[in-house]
Amino acid sequence: MKKKFIPFGKPYIGGEEIKFITNVIKSKWIGSGPITETFENNFKKYKKSKYALSVNSCTAALHLSLIYCGIKYNDEVITTPMTFASTINSIILSGAKPVLADIDPKSFNINPKEIEKKITKKTKALLIVHLAGLPCDMKSILKIVKKYKLKLIEDCAHAIESKYYNQHVGNFGDTGCFSFYTTKNLTTGEGGMVVCNNNEIYNKIRVARLHGLSKDAWKRYLPESVKTPAKFEHYDVTEIGLKYNMIDINAAMGVVQLRKIEKSWKKRKKIFEIYKKKLLKLPIKTQVFTNKNIRHAYHLFLLVIDKNKTKKNRDDLILFLKKCNIGCGVNYRSVTDMSIFKKKFGWTNKTCENSKYLGDNTLSLPLYPDLTIKDVNYICEKIQKFFKS
Repeated sequence: MKKKFIPFGKPYIGGEEIKFITNVIKSKWIGSGPITETFENNFKKYKKSKYALSVNSCTAALHLSLIYCGIKYNDEVITTPMTFASTINSIILSGAKPVLADIDPKSFNINPKEIEKKITKKTKALLIVHLAGLPCDMKSILKIVKKYKLKLIEDCAHAIESKYYNQHVGNFGDTGCFSFYTTKNLTTGEGGMVVCNNNEIYNKIRVARLHGLSKDAWKRYLPESVKTPAKFEHYDVTEIGLKYNMIDINAAMGVVQLRKIEKSWKKRKKIFEIYKKKLLKLPIKTQVFTNKNIRHAYHLFLLVIDKNKTKKNRDDLILFLKKCNIGCGVNYRSVTDMSIFKKKFGWTNKTCENSKYLGDNTLSLPLYPDLTIKDVNYICEKIQKFFKS
């Protein structure tokens, strides 16, 4: 009998989320409101951040962060080539130029030594990505930020639970940007969050995420918005804003998801460790992290084919797994492969060779809390068979 298809990723949603969302819908207030604010407050407590602002995506969080960290037209922002397109797009849409620093071949994160090689008088910020949930080398990166007086924005799309020397990632930079996309460790369907510890940045992003309005819509219409004696209070537009807010329906899911995030993390950690152990002797590479002071979020298990040890290729493995009813992903192709970026910036296969190699040879295996150990063992058996055939 052919095994039922094992999807690459799926949201970990139960009855509690459905009940809370239903209650929000029944309340007749489904836009940005008190539930969104509750989610923000709970998230900042979890992350131990001073401020947290919900938005409709991590892309929105990155875009707002760049703008309100003062990035302007023709500035340069150094980032990693091993990331999703939104990281690069956000830099371009802020008016700046993305400059790539290649990755470390062991951690797959941006290499601090490569960062320093790319710094010029136009460099104003670093936008780092904690790939798959593994924190970057923050000690080295913070030295660079201090030395060159740069802004630091953390793309924490994979790294909600990640810590570096017991400090939550997202708190090292001027802002930390999180994703709650459907396959993320915490999901709101679509959504994101900006955390920061700077009051000025917080207030500017808070206003700009909703058209630049001086008051959120829900606060304008509630009784506490009316002063005594009764007087209707008009809103003002104080910033050139965008439509990047989260709504209560999404936030309701986030409130519940956040309650069980540590329990879910432990389940993913167990699956991650089984993969690591059972695939150890195959001609592959995985992220190297031996420092006990680093906490991986276990968002992705990245498998990289070692071309020095085998003639097998990644795309054949993807097709083989598909035939075995196993889904997988590619996180990511190097951004130097993307046609629009090659055309715009002249990036080639030689621009970031480590990233190019990784992007051509990596795939991500299923990793979510309700993936059964039986299915994990089945996936490992099929991968072992692929390399032995």
